[in-house]
This record gives sequence, structure tokens and C-alpha cells, in this order.
Amino acid sequence: MSHRFLTIGLWTILAASTAIPAMAEPVFNRIASFPVISNLPKDSDLSQVTSSEIITASEDGKTLVYSDSPNGAIGFIDITEAGKPQPLGQLKLDGEPTSVAAVGANVLAAVNTSKDKANPSGRLDVVELASRKVIATCDLGGQPDSVAISPDKTFAAIAIENERDEELNDGEIPQLPSGNLKIISLKDGAPDCATAKTVELTGLSEIAPEDAEPEFVSINRENQIAVTLQENNHIAIIDAASGKITNHFSAGTVDLDKIDVEKDGALKFDGSAKGVLREPDTIKWLDNNRVIVANEGDYKGGSRSFTIFTKDGKVAYESGASLEHKIAEAGHYPDKRNKKGVELEGAEVGKFGDTNYLFVASERASIVGVYKDTGAEPEFVQLLPSGIAPEGVLAIPSRNLLVTANEADLIKDGGVRSHVMIYELKDQKPNYPQIVSTMKDDGTPLGWGALSGLVADLKEAGKLYAVSDSFYSAAPSIFTIDANQSPAKITKALVVKRGGQPAQKLDLEGITTDGDGGFWLANEGDQAKLVPHAILNVNGKGEIKKEIALPEELLPNQVRFGLEGITRVGEGDDATLWMAIQREWKDDEKGFVKLLNYNIKDKSWTAVSYPLDKSGAGWVGLSEITAHDGQLYIVERDNQIGDKAANKRLYRVALEGLKPAKIGEKLPVVEKVLAHDFIDDLKSANGYISEKLEGFAIDVDGNGYAVTDNDGVDDSSGETLFFGIGKVQATN
Repeated sequence: MSHRFLTIGLWTILAASTAIPAMAEPVFNRIASFPVISNLPKDSDLSQVTSSEIITASEDGKTLVYSDSPNGAIGFIDITEAGKPQPLGQLKLDGEPTSVAAVGANVLAAVNTSKDKANPSGRLDVVELASRKVIATCDLGGQPDSVAISPDKTFAAIAIENERDEELNDGEIPQLPSGNLKIISLKDGAPDCATAKTVELTGLSEIAPEDAEPEFVSINRENQIAVTLQENNHIAIIDAASGKITNHFSAGTVDLDKIDVEKDGALKFDGSAKGVLREPDTIKWLDNNRVIVANEGDYKGGSRSFTIFTKDGKVAYESGASLEHKIAEAGHYPDKRNKKGVELEGAEVGKFGDTNYLFVASERASIVGVYKDTGAEPEFVQLLPSGIAPEGVLAIPSRNLLVTANEADLIKDGGVRSHVMIYELKDQKPNYPQIVSTMKDDGTPLGWGALSGLVADLKEAGKLYAVSDSFYSAAPSIFTIDANQSPAKITKALVVKRGGQPAQKLDLEGITTDGDGGFWLANEGDQAKLVPHAILNVNGKGEIKKEIALPEELLPNQVRFGLEGITRVGEGDDATLWMAIQREWKDDEKGFVKLLNYNIKDKSWTAVSYPLDKSGAGWVGLSEITAHDGQLYIVERDNQIGDKAANKRLYRVALEGLKPAKIGEKLPVVEKVLAHDFIDDLKSANGYISEKLEGFAIDVDGNGYAVTDNDGVDDSSGETLFFGIGKVQATN
């Protein structure tokens, strides 16, 4: 078996349409991702759950500190060289750290020590940054949830939530004891516990006024404290010096139009919701008169928006579903968790140069919206990809940096770990998103995600077609992509239909043209759900005209992992289809999988055997097959992510001399040649390496394109990478 390398010319991705203007607008791009497990001691069990939730930075902006609640610790990261963050270890605390804030030479860590929800307790630990040791502590008398430092560094404010038990009475409040607000004076970066003032927040809200549940605090330059009472749907303004409540108001409701209201495996933004409680989470001062709140809508659910209030309670701006629409256009809409929509939770404000930026993080879509503050309606700038479930957002204007702390750790599901991600503002082109959809004529987003197969148009360079997999089984679609733009644009979605209705229970993993205006589709079956492995022929309207099951001789040996790509070779009566089976079936020798061949005219099936690279961790299988210039190009990948990912490769097999055998006979083993290694492409966005490189196509000009599958934003960050690899030439 030969592993000769194919030389592929260097190519600037989509160069014709992406030239950087002479005076590029400054934007943020991700420059690094730091996996939280890097801070665990060397002898640690790496399978333990870790997290990064709330994050702060030392005054020089060179050390990050984050709370790691499940691990009972706070973690430290050296970002002296921001693009190469280095682990500084962790400090275990006796309890559950919920929030951190740096001041002077110290970090204040709010720690929950409650034995249960009915008996809340907590403290404020003072951690010296240099030694990373606790040097003092203050009892807080309840469960803390957020801590903030005044701009003049004279006091700290701590929201004592005393959170509800979601298992008790379906989470309904009141559930006493009530929470409150603590104000503690600071001297040289350390709290004077004896000065602690308690501000009672009961009797303010219309919802459960006897049980205030403060969530987040922020302090302006006039030493006014803004605090959200999330479950009470209320906001209070407190004068720090006196501890007096100077104003309070309901967060109110929002009316939402053109939203997806069904968790049904179809992205349809044709619903509405009226009078939805905002239920604000994070609050940040924009200036001394206005605050921005991220409306998580966690309790009753579904507010989806962010709002700018004046401190007297007037709505200065309401985003409604506008950010959610932009998120859907970028393929990040979380249909499986659809009741709450994108669930905006984190927010940050930072003045970079003369521009005041707003950052709004979506927990469920794992993305951050960036806006410029105009004093009126904010100006949308861009979307930033984040890790899974961004909880904390931190601006460091002195270094032109933005940081997100991403809460979710999916180690128990074999998935992505918690990450801290770092972004830099400078004159540059945004490198994400790399593919987006256009708005439909009715003003709703053209929803998409989970792209699993790719094919090029027969005539037009840069025009491609993709299919979505089983995540969107209620509306399996063929998407038209214009890759001559940057980002690439999904311009059309063609629903695959059977009998005039969207075809159900399809898991489309491959697509190729049929030479007659339609397509051949590869459907990966599922025996447990009585769905067969099959190939489908659809016309230009998306109507299924033929359904062809795999031959009977193969079926006794089938497994769940079936067809992962399809391509056509030849025209008319000479046309045949080649299909890639993802993993070994029962009759395959370990390390070998089948490439199936179907003769369209005589309906005969043959096959060859394809040798997989040896796997380290996990398994190796096939994801795509594409015919071009006398070769079959095959995407081979492992199922690993991040630093464990080793095999994300493109191989080619020469069609000349390829003689497939009949099913049941000894299959000839093909010789493969390495054409491209995708690892560097997958690293280029400075996130973690995606597991699922799923689609590959070569257009009529010979340019190769690849796309990753974002799993429909289910236990995934939702990122889709779409990129070109330049001219693909079948020469040695």
C-alpha cells in the first residue's frame, strides 16, 4: 500500500472575493483556546468534570482567573503571550466557587458552602495572586452568586442568591430564605469584613416579593449598584454609600415574532410568543445612566433577547429575536433545546479606543454577538464562535482582548471539555462564520446545520450542494451554497419529499448529481428504527423518484454505521455510483471497509476493500467520497477531538485499473495515496479540532472544498468550518 503525497498548490481561501481593504474595520478574531483540564495536577484523574464559569483578569491583564464550580476550585492562566495561554494551576477551595473578581494584588472568590438549598451559607475568600493562597475570608451568611468590584476599588458588592430548589414544587418561588445584597468596603484590595452592609431586596417585585433571588451585580462610576433578580423578573438600583435602594423596576415582558417554537427537527421561524417574561441574568452598566441585561428567560423560559434600560426603568432598546436570527443564519440555532431559543445569558461592556463595545453570549448556541454602542440602537458588528455554553465574558481593553469562559464539560459523554477562549481586536477580516445563510423573502432566517455531505455543481465554479443529516429528519434538505463569497452563502434549501410531504426518518450522509438536474442521496440506515441503508434518486424539485436498498447479500453483515458518501462516475448508460461505508461490517477484516459500486443501468452491485489507517484512540472510518479527474477522493477520519485528533485526511484512489468484485467474493484491496491532511485547516480557527469533517467536493475548476458537521448544536459548540484547499491535482 503506497502512501505517496500529493502536492496541492497554496491557495488563499476564496481569494477572489476576500481581499482585505486597505483600511479594514477592526474586528475580533479568536486567537487561542485553553482547555481547563490543562490546569489539573499531573497525577489527576482527567475524567473528572471541570468547568470555567465566571472569569476575571489581573490588573495588568496578563493573568486570567476563573471559577470552576464542579471541581471546587479556581483556575489561573498566564496570558502574557495571549495567543499561547499557559497553565498556572488551580487552587482548591472548601466549597463551590461561584464568582471571581480581581482587585489590586488579590482575587475575591465567592464560595457557596450551603449544605442544602433550605440552609444556604457562603463566604468571600481573598486569594493573593502572587502566592495563589487564601489570605483572608469573610462570612456572607448565605449562598453567593455574583461579585463585582467598584471602578474606584473602594468596595465590593455580592449578590446573595439563596437559590431555589428546582426539584421542589417544580421550582416555583417563593422558597425561603430570601436572598439579599452585601456591600463590603475594600482597603488595598482586601475586604474589611466588619464594614459589611446587608441590603434587603424583599417587597420590591410583583413576582414572589418575599423571596428575592438576586443573580448578578454591576457597579458604575457613580458607585451605583445594579442587581438583577432573575426569577422575580426585576432590577434594582442601590446607592453603595448609603445602602439605599434608589430605584427598582420590573424587567417586563417581550413580544417575539418570527421565532421557532417547536422542537421537531425542523427549523421553521414562523411562530410567535407574546408577553414573555424577560427574566434577566447578567447586567452591565453601559455608562452611568444605562444598563444592558441578557434576558436568559430561564425560569418561565424563552425571552431570547437583550435589553438596554435607563436606570429609571425605561426601555432604551430591545433586541427581540434579531440576534437569534443572526445566530440561526450562522447555523448555531439549538433546535433540540428549542423552548428557550438561544438563551442569552452572558454580557460584557468594554471601551476599546473610542468605541464602546457590547458583547452578548448565548448559552445554548455557544456564540457571542458583538455590537457597538451608539447611544441608541446598537450597531451589530459580528458573531464570535465560543466553546460550549459561554457563561463568563470578559473585556480587557488595555490589551485589545476579549475572553469567554465556557461552562460545559462533556467528558461523561466522551465529548468536548470546558475551554477558555481568547479573542483579539485589530484591523483584520473576521475569520468566522465561514458559512451563513441568507434571509428568506418573508424576513425569517433560512435555518440550517449538521451539514454531512457535499457535491459541486456540474457547470458553475464555486457552486455546491450540501445535505443535512438525521438531526433535521423532519425536514431533510439539500442546500445550495455559493462559495464565491466570503463567508460562503447558503442561498436555497430544497426539502426532500416523499408523496408531496417532507420525507421522514432520513439520515442523509452523502449527495451527488444525477446528470439530469437531480441528485443521488446516500441514506445511512438504522436497523433499530427499521430504517434501511439505501440510496435515493430525487429530481430537481426534491421529490424522491427511486429508493434502492442495498443488496440482500450484504444485509446479514450490516451494522449501524453505513453509507457516508456517494459519488457518480460516467454519464448516461455508463454511469455508476460509488459509495463509502463508514466503518467495518461483520464480514470485513478489521481495519478494512467497503467501497460499494452500483451500476445504474443493469442494477448490479460490486465492491472493493479500502484499508483504513490504524487508529490510536477511538475508531477510524470514512466520511465522504468524491470522483474527479479519474480519481476517487475519500475523506478518512478518526472520531477524536481537540489534541487527540490525529487523522483528518483526504486520500485518493485511481479509477484506472479498479476492478470491483461481486458481493460475496474476495474483495480486492485498493491502493490509496494521501492527497491532503486537514489538521492545519481545522486548527486555523484557533478553536479545538472538530471531530466530524464530513463533506468534501471538487468544483468544475478543480478547487476542493470541505465542511464540518456541527451536530445541530447538540452537545456541540455549533461551529461549522467551511474552507477551500485549493486546486486538487491528481499527480504524484
